[in-house]
Amino acid sequence: MGKRLRSQRLGRGTPTYRSASHRFKAKIKYKSQEAMKGKIVDIIHDPGRTAPIARIKYDNGNEDYILAPENIRIGEEVYHGSPAPIKPGTIIELGEIPEGTPIYNIENRPGDGGKLVRSSGTHASLITHDIDKVVIELPSGELKALNPKCRATIGVVAGGGRREKPFLKAGKKYHALKAKGKKSVVVRGVAMNAVDHPHGGGNRQHPGKPTTVSKHAPPGRKVGSIAAKRTGKRK
Repeated sequence: MGKRLRSQRLGRGTPTYRSASHRFKAKIKYKSQEAMKGKIVDIIHDPGRTAPIARIKYDNGNEDYILAPENIRIGEEVYHGSPAPIKPGTIIELGEIPEGTPIYNIENRPGDGGKLVRSSGTHASLITHDIDKVVIELPSGELKALNPKCRATIGVVAGGGRREKPFLKAGKKYHALKAKGKKSVVVRGVAMNAVDHPHGGGNRQHPGKPTTVSKHAPPGRKVGSIAAKRTGKRK
């Protein structure tokens, strides 16, 4: 008798594969639409994320959190909304950011609070302005057109170089991934028996069928590149 595939177990949404909510110190989301000026009062390690977060106290008395950019320190002034200087930590609409500026925590739609480029050490680049859209280059190299009213934070997410330090032990890797609700050891499908995985079986280790599958495929077949429009490195 076969077993459930990892993709099937992930889809159930059980605590084993879920990032524990109590590990996140705060929700990072653009809330207010008004222009504000504030000061960074603390930089905090967030166990649920790959990047640290900064606590900001604004002039109107409100407090909020942002993903900390590189080269920022406690006591430094940050700005939310226009007019504002183009410096690390400034939150401003894409339509008002100069071309070539590094940005992160970018809204996919105006008002959604920030969805794109939030991992440590990452940033996107603003490529060009058009009449009704702004084109950005994501860390993957993909170009994406967004509404000029979408907001983003200037700078590069702090915590870069995190992956340069080796884990050295399997236990270290286990605990690091467990904090994010992920499994540390993943067995290759081609190494399994035919009953356990669509890529299993055969006289040698090979998938035996295309690894790009339709989005209409049944759950037990959805392995590899699911509904991929293209594969390979973009040139």
